[in-house]
Amino acid sequence: MNSLKLHDKTFEIFISEKEIQQIVAKIANDINKSKIENPLFIAVMNGAFLFAADVMRQITLANAEISFIKLASYEGTESTGKVNELIGIGEDITGRNVIVLEDIIDTGNTLVKITDLLKNENIKSLKIVTLLHKAEVYDKDIPIDLIGKNIPNDFVVGYGLDYDEIGRNLPHIYKLKNE
Repeated sequence: MNSLKLHDKTFEIFISEKEIQQIVAKIANDINKSKIENPLFIAVMNGAFLFAADVMRQITLANAEISFIKLASYEGTESTGKVNELIGIGEDITGRNVIVLEDIIDTGNTLVKITDLLKNENIKSLKIVTLLHKAEVYDKDIPIDLIGKNIPNDFVVGYGLDYDEIGRNLPHIYKLKNE
């Protein structure tokens, strides 16, 4: 299926399932090579759930844990510019080496919200890891430690990413087709 319709929009394959798995393997390998001690991975829900699961299956670091935070910033195909915290960090993360797993970083508004939430938690270190990055619209000064793939400012769906809550289950990443 090279193209598909979700709601009222048509999407075409942009990143294949095979390429996604290669990107994930490289990210997991880079994290493993870092030899970071007792990492706490924090997956940003809902979009990063597949990415986080695939990364975690390949992590060989001792005492690795995962937790989740749920934030929302999109309506339809547009960022609202506002980030709502739906589920926060529920445990004590003092002194932890935190690795945030994001599905996509575009403007960086969600990243600002996450780093603000972690600022007062007395963590030992913070690393930001993203599957996809829209460098042309990223306008924050928060460093991103690992980027799976830089992409243009196209709206994408699949592999956890959604269009009004549908499309997360797709094995490939699709981009909005210009019609």
